[in-house]
Amino acid sequence: MSVRFTPLGSGSAGNCSYLETDETRLLIDAGFSGRQIRKRLESIGRTPERLDGILISHEHSDHTQGLGTIAAKLGIPVYCNRLTREAIEDQVREPLDFRIFNTGSVFEIGDLAVENFSVPHDAQDPVGFLIRTSAGVIGALTDLGHATRHIVERAREANVLLLECNYDRELLERDTRRPWSIKQRILSRHGHLSNDDAADLLEQVLHPDLRRVYLVHLSRDCNSPDLARRAIEERLRRTDATHVTVETTAQGAPNDTFVLQQTIVADGQALLPL
Repeated sequence: MSVRFTPLGSGSAGNCSYLETDETRLLIDAGFSGRQIRKRLESIGRTPERLDGILISHEHSDHTQGLGTIAAKLGIPVYCNRLTREAIEDQVREPLDFRIFNTGSVFEIGDLAVENFSVPHDAQDPVGFLIRTSAGVIGALTDLGHATRHIVERAREANVLLLECNYDRELLERDTRRPWSIKQRILSRHGHLSNDDAADLLEQVLHPDLRRVYLVHLSRDCNSPDLARRAIEERLRRTDATHVTVETTAQGAPNDTFVLQQTIVADGQALLPL
C-alpha cells in the first residue's frame, strides 16, 4: 500500500497540499482560489470532486481562500476547530459542511488518523497536524512564531514534515516597504519562523526515520529558496543528518508527488523503507 503526498503550492499568498491513500483524498489547507486548486489537482491527474475532506490549520486567507468555491459548491467536509469555524463564517458567506474537532484531539478521516495540536500564531486557535497513514506520518507546521516543547515532541514523530521557513532575518530588517509594526508582528513569538528558527526546530526533531522536509511559506520579498535551503542543509550537515531530503516549495506550482511505501518487516528487519 502506498501513500501519495503533493504540496500544491506554498507562500504568503496561498498554501495547499494534497494527500492520498487507497481510501482517502484530503487537502491540507485550501489557500488558493477554487480555480487554482482545481488546476493544480488536475496537473497531477486528480479532481476536487473526489476529495473526502479539507483540513484547515487556521482562518487566514492564505489557508482558506478556496473554501467558498471548492468546499461550498462540492459539499466537501471542512475539518477545523470551533474558533476557526467562527472566523471562517465571518469571511465565507456560502454554507460549509463543517466537521468540528477539539484542539489537541485525534479524529479519523477514512483510513487516516489526524492529530492536531496548538501552535503560537496570531490567529483564533491555530493548529499543526500529524497525519498517520499506513506508510508513515506526515506533519504540517506552516505558521508559527516559535517552537514550544509540545510542538517539538509532536514533530519528532513525522516521517515527512512541512516546515515553515518564512523569512531571512537580514532581508526582513533591510526591507523598506514594510512598516515596523508589520515587521514586529512577523518577528514576534506569534508571528513566523525565520530560516534560522526553522533550522533550530529541525535540529530538535531529527530522528533516523525523518525522510523528507518541505520548506514552506517562504516570503516572496524577504526570503529566497536558496537562502532557506542553505540554512537548513547547513544545519543538517552539521548534525550529520544526511538521510533527510530537503525540498523548497513555491507559490506558483506544485512539487513533484512523493510516494511513501508501507514498511514491511520480516525477522526484525525493514525490507521496504519509506
